[in-house]
Amino acid sequence: MRNGHITLVGGGPGAWDLLTIRGLRALETADVILADHLGPAAELSQFLDLEGKEVVDVAKLPYGRQVAQERINELLVQYAREGKQVVRLKGGDPYVFGRGFEELQACAAAGLECSVVPGVTSAVSVPAAAG
Repeated sequence: MRNGHITLVGGGPGAWDLLTIRGLRALETADVILADHLGPAAELSQFLDLEGKEVVDVAKLPYGRQVAQERINELLVQYAREGKQVVRLKGGDPYVFGRGFEELQACAAAGLECSVVPGVTSAVSVPAAAG
């Protein structure tokens, strides 16, 4: 069986309409979406047909349920080794206040292809939205 592909997608500051077109295209072709609570995960069904897609909640909630980073890395590798197209939907940009580089390293260590789609970071978008 051939390995799948992993794409780390920056979902922007939480509003689904600030997702990039490249990010949307990655989500459209995904078999599995590992969704962070800071990205536009709650609105996925408003702009994406989820039929045939598995959406996995890997949120790290303050004072609540938290999926360990090591487990997220394991899931990325597991699904890609099953031949699936995997999207890790993160809030903001995968590298700004995120752990995208760690995820990229885990994929590389497993010998898996991984690409990154930058997102609008809250460091820029919040001040812009506030005027």
